[in-house]
Amino acid sequence: MSDELDQLTDAEPIKDPGLPAHQHRPTDVDPAQELRAERQITGMFTVASLLLIGFCVAYIMIDKDQTFLGWSAMNFTLGATLGGALLLMGVGIIQWAKKLMGDDEMVELRHPAASTAEERAATLEDLNAGINESGFGRRPLIRRSLFLSMSFLALPTVIMLRDMGPLPYGHKNTVWKKGMRVVNDVAGTPIKPSDLQVGQLVNAEPAIMYEKDKDGEAVLHGTELLQEKSKAAVIVVRMKPEAITPSKGRENWGIDGILCYSKICTHVGCPISLWEQQTHHLLCPCHQSTFDLADNGKVVFGPAHRPLPQLPLALDSEGYLIAVSDFPEVVGPSYPELARDQKRLDDKS
Repeated sequence: MSDELDQLTDAEPIKDPGLPAHQHRPTDVDPAQELRAERQITGMFTVASLLLIGFCVAYIMIDKDQTFLGWSAMNFTLGATLGGALLLMGVGIIQWAKKLMGDDEMVELRHPAASTAEERAATLEDLNAGINESGFGRRPLIRRSLFLSMSFLALPTVIMLRDMGPLPYGHKNTVWKKGMRVVNDVAGTPIKPSDLQVGQLVNAEPAIMYEKDKDGEAVLHGTELLQEKSKAAVIVVRMKPEAITPSKGRENWGIDGILCYSKICTHVGCPISLWEQQTHHLLCPCHQSTFDLADNGKVVFGPAHRPLPQLPLALDSEGYLIAVSDFPEVVGPSYPELARDQKRLDDKS
């Protein structure tokens, strides 16, 4: 039995497994067709590059509200240019492989998983031979046009990064202004000091959400309303006045222990309202940045670099909480430039 296995192992493979004779492609035997195929592939890569440039132009120039045959003109153009570019690049690569790269049939014997040094060297030789047969080195026109189209493929990615959000320097201004009431963000009712108990936290927003113009129309509505609401969101907390240690110039920013801070974490902008009333700490649920609201919202733990922006408060003639001004600090996530500028302001003050 052992002798039979040895004979099977040492047996040579079938020399002719019945495959038909190899047929050469037209591009293998006709130089004119080879040149025509090379030009076609180069043209595909070049047109793909132009379509990618068109994608960037359409993204910048076409208004998002413009329509075409009932569709969004921007979406239609972006889809057509990017899809066409990717299609042409893919078809060009396939045509290159089918018409111009090596077309020889190869037989590879089975071997143990661990290759010998000689086999590894032979594999490297085969890889180099394949690179030579692909014509990558001797077809500079195709190679350069492919690299050109692939380099332009990065343009849409760079252009579309602008859609990821506002530039990373926070919101310098919000809709808060002098005399604007602080209202509950659920019911929209204005807040009086008597409505808050010591240790309580209320999520709030500016009353601009409910203001009307002279014609009775909402000042803000739709997407613009939601954007301004997210930037101006605040929390209102009440502590014992003796527990608060305001910094210089902020002695009158609260009302009988009631303070107001931005709801946007200064780390990466998460909404924050996890309140520890005994320690006066506010915890961000995203990355555990912790702020001491009794000490001007300074950071006591976590990756945040700036204190929470504080909104100065006062009372109107009816006894409701109102803003004295907009936030004096930038509202939003911290970035190295923003943290540096804030430190300079703190050092000056």
